[in-house]
Amino acid sequence: MQKAHGYLDEKQPALAIPEFQAAVAIDPENVDAQANLGVLLFFQGKAADSIPHFRAALERQPGLTKIQGLLGMAESRTLDFANARKDMEAAFPSLQDRRFQVQLGLELVSLDTESGDLDKASAVIAQLRQVAPDNAEVLYAAYRTYSDLAGESMLALSLAAPASAQMHQLLAHEDTRQGNTNGAIAQYRKAIAIDPHLPGVHFELAELLHTSTDEAVKKEAELEYHAALLEDPQNEKSILRLAEIDAQKGNIEQSYQEYTKAVELQPADADAKLGLAKTLIEMNQSDKALALLEETVQLEPTNATAHYRLATLYRKMGRVDDAKREVELYQKFKEMKEKLRALYKELQVQPKEIRADEQDEQ
Repeated sequence: MQKAHGYLDEKQPALAIPEFQAAVAIDPENVDAQANLGVLLFFQGKAADSIPHFRAALERQPGLTKIQGLLGMAESRTLDFANARKDMEAAFPSLQDRRFQVQLGLELVSLDTESGDLDKASAVIAQLRQVAPDNAEVLYAAYRTYSDLAGESMLALSLAAPASAQMHQLLAHEDTRQGNTNGAIAQYRKAIAIDPHLPGVHFELAELLHTSTDEAVKKEAELEYHAALLEDPQNEKSILRLAEIDAQKGNIEQSYQEYTKAVELQPADADAKLGLAKTLIEMNQSDKALALLEETVQLEPTNATAHYRLATLYRKMGRVDDAKREVELYQKFKEMKEKLRALYKELQVQPKEIRADEQDEQ
C-alpha cells in the first residue's frame, strides 16, 4: 500500500496498479485498496475489470458515493444499464465533488434519454442547473432534453385531441418559434373560437400582436390584454403591458397605478420595477425611483436600461463614481445584447412584421 500511494504521489498510476492488486490479493477486505484499484482500472479504460473492485469496496463501506457513481459509469460502459441507472441515481444527489456530479449527471441524462425516459432526464437536468447554472454542457443537455420532451408532448396531444383548443394553441407556439407570426395569430384565433376561456391564450395572442408597428394591430393587442384580465384579474404580465401602453400614450397617472399593482403582485419582476421607476422619474419623484432602480439591477444585473437610468440619477445627485460604474455596466450589457441580437438574426428567428390588412388573408 505504501508503494502504491508513493507511485500515485509521483503521478505514475500504471505502476500503482500492480501494487494495489498485490494488496487486494493479501487482504480483500481492504477498502482503500479495492476502491483505488477500481478507480485506476476505470480511468485506464478497463471498465469491466474495475467493477468487481468498486463493488467490493461498497460492500464493505456503503457510503462511498463517488465510488458508487464510478461503478454506475463502469456498468453503463459494459451495457449493464439497469444497474448503471440504479447506482448513478443513488450516488448523484449526495456527491460533494461538483465537477464529478456534473459529469455523472450528464451521463445519467444520456442514459435516461436513450431509454426514452424524458421525465427522469428533465428531473436530473433541473438539479444540474442548480449545481452548474452556467455550464455549457448542462445548458445544451437541457435544450436537447426539453426539445425532445416538447416534441413528445406535441405528438401525444395531436393523437389524443387533434381538434382541441390546446392543439391550436400549441401550433401557434410552433409558428411563433419559426417566425410565422401571421400563421400563429390564425392558430390563436382558432383556439379562442373553440374555447374563449383557454388559460393564457388571450395574453399570448396579445404579446404577438403587440410586436407590430401597425397601430390597428396594436389596438387589437390592447383589447386582448384586457380580455386576459377579464379571465384572470391578477394577471401581472397583462397589467404590466397595459402600463407600458399607457406610458407610451402619456397617461402617466394610469400607468403609475398599473405599474404599482404589477409590482405588488410580483415584487421580483424587474421589468415592473423598472417601469414604475421610469414613471416616478417623470412624476419628479427621483428618490423613490432610485430605490426601485437599485432593486431592479439586483434582480436583473444584465438589464442595460436599468443601469443607464441609474447612472443618470447618480449623476444628478453628484455621485460621480457610482454613475461611472453604472455607465460601464450599461455599455457592457448593451454590447452583449447586440451580440445576442446578431446571433438570433443568424438563426433566422426574426418574425415577419404583422400588418392588419394581412391578417384577414389567413
